[in-house]
Amino acid sequence: MPTPPVDTRHLVEHQTRREELLKGQFLHVLRDTVRLPDGSEAGREFIVHPGAVMVIALLDDGQVVLERQYRYPVQRAMVEFPAGKLDAGEPSLVCAQRELLEETGYRAKQWALAGRLHPAISYATETIDIWFARKLVAGERQLDAGEFLDVFSATPDQLLHWCFDGTVTDGKTLSGALWLQNFLAGQWPLEWQTQGL
Repeated sequence: MPTPPVDTRHLVEHQTRREELLKGQFLHVLRDTVRLPDGSEAGREFIVHPGAVMVIALLDDGQVVLERQYRYPVQRAMVEFPAGKLDAGEPSLVCAQRELLEETGYRAKQWALAGRLHPAISYATETIDIWFARKLVAGERQLDAGEFLDVFSATPDQLLHWCFDGTVTDGKTLSGALWLQNFLAGQWPLEWQTQGL
């Protein structure tokens, strides 16, 4: 059902100044001064991110492909769907195919773009495209240098239980589980495209 258009011009903040706080190998942090709708000024610090993809890979037996990877900022091994950031100028589907192969060793014959999510709207420009993949063919992983992760599979019910009991707390994986649940229930259809291997 389409959403009716809403005029949000009265909410827009306008940049008046910009300061670069950090330009690292991965993170680019900016501080903007903005004019608020009432004319006053405020500061906005945020991370510029190149964008990313997440892959919900469906095995023929109904299970999904997952990963367990140590995430240093939270000091914990996290259960996640395969994911990774876009290289400069890289199309989203190409990135999804590359990340699935590199991290899990799987290639997929069929792909469907489910949607997009913004994981941290208050402090990052990051968007994550949600891809579904099926008709998987197993192969060798091609992990990046310094990348360590376990690949395993679980039923959708197991994944949803882990979302409920706090085993899965990664935001993108929680969003992916919502998409998976609704896709399997026939509520959120996908348009599949066949890709050559």
